[in-house]
Amino acid sequence: MDFYMKLPRRKREFTLFLFVLSFISMNIIAPLITCFEVNFSLQTWAHIFQVMPMLWPAVGATVLITYKPADFLTRKFTAHDDSFRAKVTMNILCTVFLMSIILTVVGSWIGAQQISMEPISRFFYKWPRNFAISLFVEIFIAQPIARQVMFVLHKRLDSRKAVLASAP
Repeated sequence: MDFYMKLPRRKREFTLFLFVLSFISMNIIAPLITCFEVNFSLQTWAHIFQVMPMLWPAVGATVLITYKPADFLTRKFTAHDDSFRAKVTMNILCTVFLMSIILTVVGSWIGAQQISMEPISRFFYKWPRNFAISLFVEIFIAQPIARQVMFVLHKRLDSRKAVLASAP
């Protein structure tokens, strides 16, 4: 039941789910990582919001690139009869793992507005922190909100179908 009610059923719903998820994630993860990287200041925060229009498509593309590999890994690490929470948590873990690898480098390039070797040479210093921040935000904030949006949407759609089906 949770799979049916709390996850997207169609492409349009997947788009909405992805929008909600990426909007929340971008507005929490990017500022936190940048502030840990540079410093916590109003000027840093303002710079992040100037860069977000360039970073958001990269995040969306990374989600689409990592979707199938994360799904494959999730199926490898979970059993068919595992609970909804177990499967969703493993999927979040696999997705964040793959996305954080890519975005630790690409996100740094977009944020600095230049391609350099610095994010690659400091990868093993930066990635664990980025992974931990992203995993926390995804598990406890972004994913639950996006799943709740899907649940509310599906309740409304299902109640409309029920009303239309019962109408003479």
